[in-house]
Amino acid sequence: MEIYPKSKIHNPKSIKMTNTQTIQFPASTLDKVHEIIKRYPEGKQKSALLPVLHLAQAEWKWCSPEVMDYVAGLLKLSPVEVYEVASFYTMFHLEPVGNHVIEYCRTGPCCLMGGVEVYDHLKAKLGIETGETTTDGKFTIKEVECLAACGWGPVFQIREQFYMNLTTQKVDEIIEELSK
Repeated sequence: MEIYPKSKIHNPKSIKMTNTQTIQFPASTLDKVHEIIKRYPEGKQKSALLPVLHLAQAEWKWCSPEVMDYVAGLLKLSPVEVYEVASFYTMFHLEPVGNHVIEYCRTGPCCLMGGVEVYDHLKAKLGIETGETTTDGKFTIKEVECLAACGWGPVFQIREQFYMNLTTQKVDEIIEELSK
């Protein structure tokens, strides 16, 4: 017996995004959404929000208001319920981002270990400030509260990869490698 059969999942019509892109998961991703929702008892589909937001971000690279509205419709939630979750977690991008999102730790331990110098160098090397994307669309810099690697600071993360004990030289090497 299915806990939350496909027929009961609200599947909103596709949503237009900026007049050029339609928001609708491909069939294979929508099947994944249905599988995720089935993990939870009926009426508890909000529990599927984080994994569905991850799928949405993987599909569109960021969580625009239109994408979050689409996710809300799929999960029978009000849009504000999706907005508040997506805006709470720094892992969700609420604006367009580059191919490589560099999330750097801005907290005390990393700063005490040379983080300010390293991050100033990173920004100068890329020619952008925190929250900006390079003109070639390759890099975005985001600051985050903590990457839970205080003993190895300064630290930044790109996707699931941590870069620790950073120096300006290491930053140059990382940027050069990712620019290829």
